[in-house]
Formats: sequence, structure tokens, C-alpha cells
Amino acid sequence: MESQYHTILVAVDGSKTADLAFEKAVKFAKLDRAKLVIAHVIDIQTFANVRANKRFIDQNVTEYAQGLLDRYEKRAREAGIETVELVIENGSPKTLIPKVIAPRVGAGLIVCGAVGMNAMERIMIGSVSENISRYAKCDIYIVRPKTLK
Repeated sequence: MESQYHTILVAVDGSKTADLAFEKAVKFAKLDRAKLVIAHVIDIQTFANVRANKRFIDQNVTEYAQGLLDRYEKRAREAGIETVELVIENGSPKTLIPKVIAPRVGAGLIVCGAVGMNAMERIMIGSVSENISRYAKCDIYIVRPKTLK
């Protein structure tokens, strides 16, 4: 069987659902012998209102992101993925993942976790996975938590 995807992008944020998405992305990458791109977007909106100790917060958030991606890279390599790329960006994950990162890395598939927002939050701001599915120009695979029925 010929490989369907050459590059698979998985978006991670440290959540359990993102971990499930990572596991699924590894399976797809192994099946297709694809390059796995592991991306984390530091959502600057989360820290927009924090003025004091900005440098300290920036450093800690960046160190957290790098550590997170390093752990995922180790797991991917242990699972047999030969080509792994790590991406850390600052900005809105809703925009950067589908409109900037995916095209830049040549993703044929984006794997991400579903966000368990309530209906009002979804109406007001939408979820990251919803925006990825709306704006990405490639295939999308959204992983739901095992607790959802």
C-alpha cells in the first residue's frame, strides 16, 4: 500500500486529549512512514493581561513548551518515527495551526484533540479544533476524549 500522507502535524497543549491525539498521529505516521511535526502554540491571549514579571512568565512558558515537545519527540522516536520536527509558535493556535504552520510544513493531515467547551463558550469564541477544521487546506482528524459518548 502506498503512503497517503508524507507529513502529519499534531497539535499538542499538554492536555489528556492532546496526548490521545499524539498517540493517534504516531500510529498514522508509522502506517504511512510519514514525517511527524509536533507543534505547540503559546496562546498569547492567555497572558495578555499579565503585565508584572512578563520576562519571567515568557521564559517559563517557553521552557514548558520546549519540555513538552521534547517529551513528545522522545516518545515518537521510541515508537519508531524516524523524522520528527518540533514547532513552537507564539500567537493564536486557532489561526497559526491551520493557516501558517500546516502550510509551512507541508502537512497532509492535522491531528488535534477536541476541546470540551460548553455550548456558550463555543458560541462566543469557538474551539481550536473547530477553527482548524474550518480553515485548514488539508485533511483533519479530531480526537475526542474516551469519556465522551
